[in-house]
Amino acid sequence: MKPRISMVTLGVNVLETAVKFYKEGLGFPQMDSPPDIAFFTLNGSWLGLYAREALAEDASVSSEGSGFRGFALAHNVASETEVDQTIQQALSAGATLATAARSTAWGGYSGYFKDPDGYLWEVAHNPFFWVGPTDEKT
Repeated sequence: MKPRISMVTLGVNVLETAVKFYKEGLGFPQMDSPPDIAFFTLNGSWLGLYAREALAEDASVSSEGSGFRGFALAHNVASETEVDQTIQQALSAGATLATAARSTAWGGYSGYFKDPDGYLWEVAHNPFFWVGPTDEKT
């Protein structure tokens, strides 16, 4: 298996709400998609939004469950200011603050928000690491 993640698909409660959050609120570019799923082009991968029950059915697992899902999505940015701006953009779009941005034990700066379906997103500035797979090193 080659070391990459091609797409992350989130099981959402209300597709229209999730699409509005990612497309209008965060500015993710939406691809042409069938009516029951939404795809967004990311930098080197894709984000899919699909009804929670339908995604669980596709994977042959129960859609029951809540609380911490055992993972967080991460968005690295080039500065501490950009961390604060990105979190504020998400909050303005309907996200809820999970952890205010702060200096971290590992020498960076990060905070967390939850999207409308409760998925955790970390927004981080790591001064020792590059921003993303196709971005320039900071």
